[in-house]
Amino acid sequence: MPDTIRPKGLDALGFFVREGSLARVPPSFEPVVAEARHRLPGLFGSRLHSAYLYGSVPRGTARTGRSDLDLLLALHEEPTDADRDAVRELEKALDAEFPQIDGVGTLLYGRARLLSEAERHDMGWFLACLCTPLLGDDLGQRLPRYRPDSRLARETNGDLGRLLPRWRERTASAGGSEEARRPLVRFMSRHLVRTGFTLVMPRWRGWTSDLHEMAGVFGAYYPERARQMAEAAVRGYEPVGDASVLRSYVDDLGPWLAGEYARVHGVKAPRSDGA
Repeated sequence: MPDTIRPKGLDALGFFVREGSLARVPPSFEPVVAEARHRLPGLFGSRLHSAYLYGSVPRGTARTGRSDLDLLLALHEEPTDADRDAVRELEKALDAEFPQIDGVGTLLYGRARLLSEAERHDMGWFLACLCTPLLGDDLGQRLPRYRPDSRLARETNGDLGRLLPRWRERTASAGGSEEARRPLVRFMSRHLVRTGFTLVMPRWRGWTSDLHEMAGVFGAYYPERARQMAEAAVRGYEPVGDASVLRSYVDDLGPWLAGEYARVHGVKAPRSDGA
């Protein structure tokens, strides 16, 4: 096993240690978190089962004015289009009111789906291991413990091949606008680095959410692609609106990674909604 970076993120028995804590929220982000916690019950009332933070804010690594606020909301029933519209309005309001965040991203699911067998090694794992409880009863307590195995790798990021046609459409739609390309570069960079990391995660036998560390772990196993992945990690934090970067993702790194992922772990099982 390459030992450039020592495995971490697991307990003594090899299970994931849950990431993040409300105690780690940086002081400058505490008012944003408090306001989100205050507004969510009013938005959904008794239909809200629970709410969670994830990403850099509960990990304590958020950068003022540069990081976004990431939320996962679980409703008692499946969300409606009206629910999604309401969440978009909340995102816009929080982003406008709090300059310390650079956008808000919200995942919205029904409780039953999060606990379903189909999501057990995808969104179930995500909630149980990468999300910090904010409101309500923690669904993570109803999910199993997880190890960084091949099944988890397949069911989390084994769908890159299905995503690439959509990525190409979005790249074409961005046209000549550097402003429109920059968030695409950020999104695709992060997705590719995380996919590259989970490709080798079962061999490394550990977990990290730091993009640079992820790229370093990947590069130890695939040195011929190490530079590309390291550059993608940089762009995940500091995106540029460069059309050539997007082309390299959808025409080179992305297809190669999708093929290698399918060879090593197989392809993620399709969901009933086509996801």
